[in-house]
Amino acid sequence: MPRARGYAILYPFIMKGNPFLRAWLFGFVAVVTSSSLAAQPATQSTRDSTARDPNSVQPERPTVATHAGTVARGWFELEEGGEWDKAADGRRSFFVPMNLKIGLASRAQLNVLVNLVTDPGPGTSVAVSDFTFGIKYRLVDDAPIIGDFATLPAIKLPWASTLSAGTGTTDFSLLLVSSHQLGPVAMDLNVGQTWRGGDGTRAPKMASLWTASFGFPIDGPLGAVAEVFGYPRTTGPVGAKGTAALLVGPTYLVQEWLAVDTGIIVPIAGEQAHAVYAGFVWNLGCAATRNICRD
Repeated sequence: MPRARGYAILYPFIMKGNPFLRAWLFGFVAVVTSSSLAAQPATQSTRDSTARDPNSVQPERPTVATHAGTVARGWFELEEGGEWDKAADGRRSFFVPMNLKIGLASRAQLNVLVNLVTDPGPGTSVAVSDFTFGIKYRLVDDAPIIGDFATLPAIKLPWASTLSAGTGTTDFSLLLVSSHQLGPVAMDLNVGQTWRGGDGTRAPKMASLWTASFGFPIDGPLGAVAEVFGYPRTTGPVGAKGTAALLVGPTYLVQEWLAVDTGIIVPIAGEQAHAVYAGFVWNLGCAATRNICRD
């Protein structure tokens, strides 16, 4: 009880203080919780950083973070969902993120990402976003400090069907991924940087992100994810203040090849939208030759 009372006394000062202190606090609590759970017996999670079976899903959604795991060579996996956002000014939006993952080699995976977004333009209700192509390469497994470590360079091409669905710029990005298995808890830490073409009037020429994500089992196929993520301040004509948010929600492994998820996103700092999401991850199987599928 004294410890709980102490938290109650500190709470108003934390929530009224520096907003990024709140983001740090959520991350600190998550790390401490994960460290304590690491002493418990290990249980396989749907967010394991390496696959146990090529037909088992390796969800990268619903979190902003990705893990260092890669789809087996020749195998295909589809991630898709829906997210309903409510911005600070009351505006509402909806988009459908899609990510097709293709195993290129034992440590390499191709990501093809595109969104369907609600378009405020007249006569159009849904628009196709720009396309992003990235290759995740797992450099090491179980290394000291960095754990399973991967890099994910990507290029986004200005192929949006309407001006409101894309930035109109060619973007290059690099994401660094560090994944750890702490007993039953899968922890994924990401930092990334994006460099955009154009003159900075449609989108900032540089942007970055950070995220700390945790996935853990609850009971049998039922699990959960919790993540703290943020987008630091950008500069230029359309620059914005930094944001941070907390994502949390349950996951459910329907079959080894199908997982579903749902949850919420709440802002911690900046003008981050409130959101509700739901989606699935579907391992489509191997589309290569029989010999490759057995590797």
